[in-house]
Amino acid sequence: MKMNSELLNKNTAINNNVKLSTKGVDLYYGSFQALRNITLDIPECAITAIIGPSGCGKSSFLRIFNRMNDLITGAKVEGLVELTGINIYDRSIDVVELRKRVGMVFQKPNPFPMSVFENVAFGPRRHGTNNLGELEDTIERSLHQAALWNEVKDKLGQSALSLSGGQQQRLCIARVLAVEPEVILMDEPCSALDPVATLKIEDLMRSLAENYTIVIVTHNMQQAARVSDMAAFLMMEEDRAGALVEYGPTSQIFTNPKDKRTEDYITGRFG
Repeated sequence: MKMNSELLNKNTAINNNVKLSTKGVDLYYGSFQALRNITLDIPECAITAIIGPSGCGKSSFLRIFNRMNDLITGAKVEGLVELTGINIYDRSIDVVELRKRVGMVFQKPNPFPMSVFENVAFGPRRHGTNNLGELEDTIERSLHQAALWNEVKDKLGQSALSLSGGQQQRLCIARVLAVEPEVILMDEPCSALDPVATLKIEDLMRSLAENYTIVIVTHNMQQAARVSDMAAFLMMEEDRAGALVEYGPTSQIFTNPKDKRTEDYITGRFG
């Protein structure tokens, strides 16, 4: 395969600490098996991209990490899913607390129909912070982290719906950051954005990865190559269950994959 200069120039040092892990994970929706026997370790303070054809279970896999699939009737997870060594599907786990530690940014910006200030304050308020001074500090910090403060600092009282699409998505990221998560899940966060807004989100992801573990689902191979440190390629098997074909450093997956199916997908031969 042709070497990608972006990959060759990328810092390939990856944190060896495991933040998230799955061991033999199967996911069912009723009698339908959506994912089969997925085992991988996701490193701390790095960006891991989940790639693969439509329908192979990428988003379903992402939602395993904050138990969003629990909201779907008939969904069942088998196998082991751990956050810093703790089984997140243990009966003793507080799911609300889990979702505070593992935040999620969705495909389309979904700001609440309230002010910019109240969007970011929503999570901290839910978790018991009502002191105005504390909230103001949290909101400024979160908007700075989301590279949005300078654009909205004079618009905090305005409706979040008045912002551009790219600004709304960064606001949603700030809303996640406000509750101080350890992990940020992103489900195709740029698919509804123009190229300029997409670049801002990608730059933001690289900055956030210094302090947060990020897992992103993307259909954009160039984006996966640009932003991620690790890449996992999922593919649908004959019975339509998604399975892990290959997982490793992005530089290796994109320039020297071990499985021909990975090479065929990355080079656009199918998918």
